[in-house]
Amino acid sequence: MLNDILLVFIPMFFTVDPIGILPVFVSLTQGLNPQEKREIIFQSLVTASLVAVGFILLGKVIFHFLGITMGDFMVAGGVILFCLAMVDLTVQGKTRRGTSSELGAVPIGTPLIAGPAVLTISLMLVSVHGLLITLIAVFLNIAIVGIVFIYSDTLIRILGKAGSRALSKVMMLLLAAIGVMMVRRGIVEIMSGFHTF
Repeated sequence: MLNDILLVFIPMFFTVDPIGILPVFVSLTQGLNPQEKREIIFQSLVTASLVAVGFILLGKVIFHFLGITMGDFMVAGGVILFCLAMVDLTVQGKTRRGTSSELGAVPIGTPLIAGPAVLTISLMLVSVHGLLITLIAVFLNIAIVGIVFIYSDTLIRILGKAGSRALSKVMMLLLAAIGVMMVRRGIVEIMSGFHTF
């Protein structure tokens, strides 16, 4: 089971990209006192968890209703992951907007933590590794994001903004490769005529 959790955790970690979103979190919460930051962190983690779990639980029902197969979703999801990675690799930085009263929910909770890429890969991983293992990996990654946010000031001093951006680019390159892998597996599944839903 531990091996399965690692197989789900690793691509999820690259997708969530906790180090990559760190500079965004720091810039959005700049000037806030420690108590306000803690409240925003808590709100963002709860929001991300609810969005991810809700999509994982309801995604199959929606797919069944629309007649979408897992192969279809793998191809579409892989293309999305690849495009998101390419956009991130070719722009200077990620920009988000939101007011201080809603920062924890939007944009930090979603789409910064639980964005389209996370939701896409979560549903794909459920079909391959099962619901329980995927949920464990999702919660582990969200917990890591919480730890990164809590120690954000220290991490920024260690990595520097340039260092965190460089590490984020490496993660996005790996995410692009994961996207290609998803497309390949989706095509194989479609061609084999196997329908998950």
